[in-house]
Amino acid sequence: MEITKIVITGGPCAGKSTAMSRIQEEFGELGYTVLFVPETATELITGGVAPWTCGTVAEYQICLLKLQLKKEKIFEEAARTMDAEKVLIVCDRGALDSKAYMKPQEFYEAAKAVDSNEVELRDNYDAVFHLVTAAKGAAEFYTTDNNSARTENIEQAIALDEKLISAWTGHPHLRVIDNSVTFEGKIKRLIAEIAAFLGEPEPYEIERKYLIEYPDIDWLEANPTCQRIEIIQTYLKSQSDDELRVRQRGINGNYIYFQTIKRKVNDVKRVEIERRLSKEEYLELLMDVDTTKRPIRKTRYCLTYENQYFEIDIYPFWNDKAIVELELSDENTQITFPKQLKVIKEVTDDENYKNSFLANK
Repeated sequence: MEITKIVITGGPCAGKSTAMSRIQEEFGELGYTVLFVPETATELITGGVAPWTCGTVAEYQICLLKLQLKKEKIFEEAARTMDAEKVLIVCDRGALDSKAYMKPQEFYEAAKAVDSNEVELRDNYDAVFHLVTAAKGAAEFYTTDNNSARTENIEQAIALDEKLISAWTGHPHLRVIDNSVTFEGKIKRLIAEIAAFLGEPEPYEIERKYLIEYPDIDWLEANPTCQRIEIIQTYLKSQSDDELRVRQRGINGNYIYFQTIKRKVNDVKRVEIERRLSKEEYLELLMDVDTTKRPIRKTRYCLTYENQYFEIDIYPFWNDKAIVELELSDENTQITFPKQLKVIKEVTDDENYKNSFLANK
């Protein structure tokens, strides 16, 4: 059985309800058993448990977080009992949505209250899809009438939308769906992004990679839509042309682990198969390390800008340049770089800038 858990999040009046219906329709036809974890905040508020009825906002958010995680666990346990080959669990908002409503120290304490931390809570989902509020780019369609738990005006909705994107920034598979097209077009883009992530019909990774001047680290770390991640990537022995690697990813002693298999299709398109590992599985696979390559250590800055998701990799052996990567659902997507990132050249198909080559340095 293949179980995938994704989050559909976004600002107020972003189209999540319509999105859920379409996800059920589209992926049900593709053979998925689709399960929906309903939005916890709406359940609590309509039941009388709200930020204004609890002692503090932080205490309310801790209640919400506990219920959110319990619901997800129950859905995962139920999924494992089903007679299905492919199960898609869709969470109407996820654990990191709470961060947008709390001060950093409050969220830290909330994570401790559920015996977890920000990295584990964020990266417990396979992918995150953020629908931008209608208040940003489609204000004429913004309304609070269709959700009794929604109280934000347009300005508040925009501010909350940006906080939510910031909260999820750092996840390895975050996609932002804006209002640059019609609402129907927005929903179609969401479905296409989910399909691309799930690998329907194949798990293609469309990737662009650029060599840039060494970035302004102070600017990155001060940017609310940027998150720092520490990565150790280790290559394993392979009996074929496949690239095998394991990765430790996290910050401040809190890590998660992945195994990735990459098969090249063409210069920008690869078949990528990735699975989450336990720490024990990760350590066991390290016994099969490719001793001809050294582990790659890098600091990654995940930056959302103009609804695009940039992954900026800083390597310890460079002090004048860095690498920027973007994963795309369409090879012809136009990329808009922030002015603070000075592009030297595209290196998507340049073997000299692949991690597997840099591991030989």
